[in-house]
Amino acid sequence: MQLPGVRIARSKGWRVILVDGNPDAMARQLADRFEVVDLKDKEGLLAVARVCAESTPLDGVFTAGTDFSSSVAWVAEKMGLPGMPYAVAMRATDKSLMREAFMKAGVPSPRFTAWTGEGDPAAILGSGLVFPLVVKPVDNMGSRGVRRVDDETALADACRGALRLSRSSRVIVEQFMDGRELSLDAVVYRGEITVCGVADRHIFFPPSFVEMGHTMPTDLDAGAVREAEDVFRAGIRAIGIDNGAAKGDIKMTPRGPMIGEIAARLSGGYMSGWTFPLSSGVEVTEAAMNIAVGIPPGNLAPWYHRTSAERAFLSIPGTVEQLWGLDDAKGSPGVAEVFSRVAPGSEVVFPANNVEKCGNVIAVADTRGEAVDAAERGIAAIGIRLRPLTKTTSRFLFHEAGHSAFAAAPLEMLAAVSRMPPFKGDPVRAASPGSLLMEPLPGFERSEARDWHGMRLAEAVRIALLHGDGAMRTGRSSRPFVLSGLFWRAMLRGSAQGGVYLLDSVRHAASQGRLMEFLAEL
Repeated sequence: MQLPGVRIARSKGWRVILVDGNPDAMARQLADRFEVVDLKDKEGLLAVARVCAESTPLDGVFTAGTDFSSSVAWVAEKMGLPGMPYAVAMRATDKSLMREAFMKAGVPSPRFTAWTGEGDPAAILGSGLVFPLVVKPVDNMGSRGVRRVDDETALADACRGALRLSRSSRVIVEQFMDGRELSLDAVVYRGEITVCGVADRHIFFPPSFVEMGHTMPTDLDAGAVREAEDVFRAGIRAIGIDNGAAKGDIKMTPRGPMIGEIAARLSGGYMSGWTFPLSSGVEVTEAAMNIAVGIPPGNLAPWYHRTSAERAFLSIPGTVEQLWGLDDAKGSPGVAEVFSRVAPGSEVVFPANNVEKCGNVIAVADTRGEAVDAAERGIAAIGIRLRPLTKTTSRFLFHEAGHSAFAAAPLEMLAAVSRMPPFKGDPVRAASPGSLLMEPLPGFERSEARDWHGMRLAEAVRIALLHGDGAMRTGRSSRPFVLSGLFWRAMLRGSAQGGVYLLDSVRHAASQGRLMEFLAEL
């Protein structure tokens, strides 16, 4: 998320000192100087700033897309540099302090209470909160530990889980807000707030809150956008941000716009650094960096009006064996960027937060429909093959409850799969040369059901058979072994990735003489 900032700074002729806790930080080679310091270590960051300032005057401190605005403010305040006071940055970092500031200023936000790990979490209900609720660590990001709860058992589990992810060992529990969600960016210069962009956030997989993408700009009507922007501005003022940047999550509830959170930085998730400039021609990162060194933000009027769509791709649990299609996605019409966070050997999980996704595709076009289609085509070109015969993958596909790729599949289709035998024929002969055969599922070609990446079932089946070396049985066959219900269960649960995994596993198990053992485990 720092790449746009580093590149812009270099293009302006500025000297860049990059600090990161990761010695292999992606932007390291672009910096004039690189120091390894944990971003939570405020005193360590300050020490680097003081050493650097001895040789070259230091003009500003900046971050985008990470919840370390308090570390930035600490260094800037101690060094006498432009920026917001540390106390203000803390109100935008600590969700409990943030909610208190909203309540005091009368800004629409959910009722909440805090829990520090002492006593029974169920006692929280005595504060007037009613289910459904949302549990969050007070000081984490990327939806880590954020969970909707609908009963006391889930409340206790979520509170304890969130507590482990809080740097200060505190949790907030707040009233759930229903409605579509917006993401907004703003820059603030000498008290003047300029809202730079409003995007639709696409959130999936309850009780977690996983953003599978955003679309910039929102397609809400102008009146609703103004209402959301007004609430955002009120929240910025309540926190006290008068010089810097702000990122807001706004829920459009039946009672009107309400603030989920405001951070004292530009947004992550590829919005401020990628989709906003792609859709408007404006580098909001440059504007925020200008403010960070004490100069006006510059012209923020859009150069043009296009739509940019960002979409994520995910994986079911397992170990990555191969990625395919990244270059095809990059070359797909309308695709501007492709980011992959996994490689062969990576351990992957089904995401419960925004840092457990596998990668992202960003597209841009003149219309919203064209941009969304381009992003989904890019995602469809990418595949993640998992290591076969892996217990965590098999357990997810065949034994665990949870989210299914084709959750909207018709009930009659699900019933038909449940009536199918797992396989037909002699498993001992499954290793015979040639493609594995699948028993057709009536009507699958016409199904309108789409998976979590927006892919239709028939296309997912085509990809699974192509990469898994399988074929659909047509008419009578002399082949001794045909996959039936197992294949369709793997497809409906894990889409093309699940189908490829099953085909690979059957072939590997058969070649090792233990196919019956593998099938029995399923």
